[in-house]
Formats: sequence, C-alpha cells, structure tokens
Amino acid sequence: MATTSSGGGSSGGRRRSQRVLVQVGVTVSSASGQNRRFEEETETLAINAHGALVRLAAPVTAGQKVMLKHNKTQEEQECSVVFLGPQKGNKAEVGLEFCAPCPAFWRVAFPPEDWTPRHPEARRIH
Repeated sequence: MATTSSGGGSSGGRRRSQRVLVQVGVTVSSASGQNRRFEEETETLAINAHGALVRLAAPVTAGQKVMLKHNKTQEEQECSVVFLGPQKGNKAEVGLEFCAPCPAFWRVAFPPEDWTPRHPEARRIH
C-alpha cells in the first residue's frame, strides 16, 4: 500500500493516529462554492482518526476542499485533499483529512500510536 501524508506536518513521516485497512462505503463530492462539481461513490482503502485514503476517478488537486459522506450513517465532513497517489486505471489514490476534528466519524476505536502486532494487547485477540 502506498504511503500517505498525515497532512499534519509531523516530523519523520510519523502518523498522528494508526491507520486501519477497512472498506467503508463513502461518497466524495465537491465542496460548496467550487466551480467543478462532482459526486462519486467509492470505498475507503484505509481510515484513521483524521481522515481516509480513497480511490477517485474525479480529478482533484492538493489542498482542494471536498465533502466526505459516510454512506451508512449519512454523516458528512468537510475534508482537504492532502495526498495524491498513484493512478491505477482511471482512478487515483487520494488522501483526505478532516478540516475539523471528528474522532467518532468512522465509529471504530483506533489502536494506540505505539501499537504493533507484537503489542501485548494483540496477543489477547484470538
């Protein structure tokens, strides 16, 4: 999987929260006031407490504001495009970061920053 920017300017490329590889149905659309309007249903490739990595056919640019809707809860959050990754076919990997903190958006509990598969908590999950 491609690396993504956390958009937080953290040193050494370290993330502010752990990434979880999960597919969540979302709709990404242009934010209000944008000249180029689009709306695209897709799935996340990965999520974290600060945003998501998705694949989009719609052309977006770094820094662009978009709306991200969680299809199951219908909750929406404004996001910034913080990463433009490789294009496969007609879709590119796009990193989105919430414009305002929304830790409960995904309805999951994220592992702590220091979590690894060797973490003592990982051994309890069987």
